[in-house]
Amino acid sequence: MDELVADLEQHVEVINPWDDHRFDEDFARATGIENRTERMALYSRVNTELGRGNTASITEADGVVAILDGIDVDSGTASEIGFAFAQGKRIYGLRTDFRLAGDNEGSIVNLQVQYFIEASGGEIHTVTPGLIAAVAAWAAGT
Repeated sequence: MDELVADLEQHVEVINPWDDHRFDEDFARATGIENRTERMALYSRVNTELGRGNTASITEADGVVAILDGIDVDSGTASEIGFAFAQGKRIYGLRTDFRLAGDNEGSIVNLQVQYFIEASGGEIHTVTPGLIAAVAAWAAGT
């Protein structure tokens, strides 16, 4: 991830949700809370704030780069792609995972996820250099 972010930062400003460490202490503290109601209340508050922060970041961004690796696209990533598409954002995907994850041989990932990416004007890439080149061209307006 660090290498990908560094490569992207040569062309665009990166807002990486994994850089949000506001709640690290809360997560560490939660594991030691024996009272389930209290622990769940803390998780609920933190989860809401993280979700709100991700929503604000997508709203602020001009586009989204989504990592699509895994047996299936992560459900959070899929929902972020859908939200970004609904806001008219350009979306690019990177799938370096060799496993088949599409609904049929015509899709590289879930067909709805692929549709949102392609209909946004973006593309799914299987190698990092291709993704970086596409994002760089988009950022340069070409």
